[in-house]
Amino acid sequence: MIRQLLLSSRPLSWVNTAFPFAAGYLLVTREVDLVFVLGTLYFLIPYNLAMYGINDVFDYESDMRNPRKGGVEGAVLDRSLHRITLWAVVVTNVPFIVYLVLVGSALSWIVLAISLFAVVAYSAPKLRFKERPFIDSLTSSTHFVSPAVYGLVLAGAVFTPMLWAVLAAFFLWGIASHAFGAVQDIVADREAAIGSIATVIGGAATVRFAFFAYMLGGVLMLFSTWPGPLGGLLVLPYAASVLPYWSITDAQAERANVGWRRFLTLNFISGFLVTMLLIWLWITVPA
Repeated sequence: MIRQLLLSSRPLSWVNTAFPFAAGYLLVTREVDLVFVLGTLYFLIPYNLAMYGINDVFDYESDMRNPRKGGVEGAVLDRSLHRITLWAVVVTNVPFIVYLVLVGSALSWIVLAISLFAVVAYSAPKLRFKERPFIDSLTSSTHFVSPAVYGLVLAGAVFTPMLWAVLAAFFLWGIASHAFGAVQDIVADREAAIGSIATVIGGAATVRFAFFAYMLGGVLMLFSTWPGPLGGLLVLPYAASVLPYWSITDAQAERANVGWRRFLTLNFISGFLVTMLLIWLWITVPA
């Protein structure tokens, strides 16, 4: 059971939510305190268990038809684990949420509420934002950008135009990544009568949408403080990675899984380079 719950939380993606919170909070406060430790731990595991566990429970029927599920790209949870998974989400998330509310401000409560709503709304019955084309990509991007915004707000950051440009670039990266990820599931989603940005506009159009979203995100980084503009170069490998699928047909959409696996690798490389840039920023910019 524990193995399945861990698999459901997508360990390869834990850093994608914990790192934005930690970076945002640490760059403002310049100190490692209890809020930093518990906040980072929350966005590392419980948050991901909620995001992906809820998804695996309510996407069971479509996941059964999806050949890429059942490994690092998502668990196919046995029906007997569905109730346990939802309880595990509650038990692991509530204590952290209570603590973060107690140490936060009214604005941080709003940001956290938006973040948690996006996590639930993406997969939960009735809402099912993942089945609402374009809203699906916006919601998915919120999953990763909102921890960064929350960390900044919790730390008392001043939101300058430069900071908004960086966050907008990050948001475009998230939109592009979700959109491209949806291409590989076109066949399985259509068989399960699930809508997505890719099932509506088609594989080729979605790949092109992702490409331009990546590039626009890179352009926005040019408006950040040095060495921020160097971060704009990090979108180039992502943009190049989707180019082989520029004219992909919907019938061949599953081929995009190779590009998606490459995307997972790029995340670790980019994460290392972003860390180096943040250390540079830490050293060169006064507190």
